[in-house]
Amino acid sequence: QVQVAESGGGSVQAGGSLRLSCAASGRTFSPYRMAWFRQAPGKEREFVAAIRWSGGSTTYADSVKGRFIISKDDAKKMVYLQMNSRKPEDTAVYSCAVRSNAGWRPSSPYEYGYWGQGTQVTVSS
Repeated sequence: QVQVAESGGGSVQAGGSLRLSCAASGRTFSPYRMAWFRQAPGKEREFVAAIRWSGGSTTYADSVKGRFIISKDDAKKMVYLQMNSRKPEDTAVYSCAVRSNAGWRPSSPYEYGYWGQGTQVTVSS
């Protein structure tokens, strides 16, 4: 069984920065890819960023490219999302997702079998 837990959410003013953390744990578990998604009230879940465990290749949504940075810590099995130049439209519940075997669609939520509970991020103007 794999457990996924996010932390670091909160409220920031527009233009500010915030870093989210995600820890994945489980006996003999090694992720293939980890990603961040977000869901704003009344909207569908949206892909934010993903990172492949081997090699560290990254994928970003156009809406966050150049502002957000996804990174990982192999030893701790943690993924981080550094969010800079925040905008009010970034307000959402951010969830961490984990895929344990090879996949080809990093931006699809159906690729991921394990999810955290989510953490609220609010950006005020």
